[in-house]
Amino acid sequence: MAYDKFEKLKSTAVPLPIENVDTDQIIPARFLKATERIGFGDNLFRDWRYNPDNTPKTDFILNNPIYKGKILVGGKNFGSGSSREHAAWAIYDYGFRCVVSSFFADIFRGNCLNIGVLPVQVSAQFLDKIYKAIEANPNTEIEINLPDQTITLLESGEQESFDINSYKKENMLNGYDDIDYLTKMKAEIQDFAESRPF
Repeated sequence: MAYDKFEKLKSTAVPLPIENVDTDQIIPARFLKATERIGFGDNLFRDWRYNPDNTPKTDFILNNPIYKGKILVGGKNFGSGSSREHAAWAIYDYGFRCVVSSFFADIFRGNCLNIGVLPVQVSAQFLDKIYKAIEANPNTEIEINLPDQTITLLESGEQESFDINSYKKENMLNGYDDIDYLTKMKAEIQDFAESRPF
């Protein structure tokens, strides 16, 4: 499998209520030298997390021990900017398995789905409810149910549905990337090829 299967995720969340977070902010260009997916989490939001002398910025959310979990809650238009897939790699490598926002840049959304990070797009109203719930209680738990395509604030029971491409959903549920999906269909592909005239 390319990554862990994603079915249901129940977790606390890290709020990042900033709009138009672009991929250069998620992972600055100077860290794009590696071609493997590992190690990028160390530099997730690098310029927001650290001072020039590499000391942590105490006012940045990822450096606040109160907030933790496998869900990142971002502002509108998350993942805009360049198409670098390393942004999704950095989010996955840091430990996030889901990003929630009221709008995602298309390429960033696709890059996330390709590596096992579920982008959950909600209404602006529901996003506001999530932020308020986390502000009131940093230990607020959120459940992401991929089979049912729902996101739920467990304390209040408030819920909203989200959309996902059926092909990408199947891959997420099985932990497949595109190559895994094709490998699973190897016998069917061979049968089809053999049925074609030369």
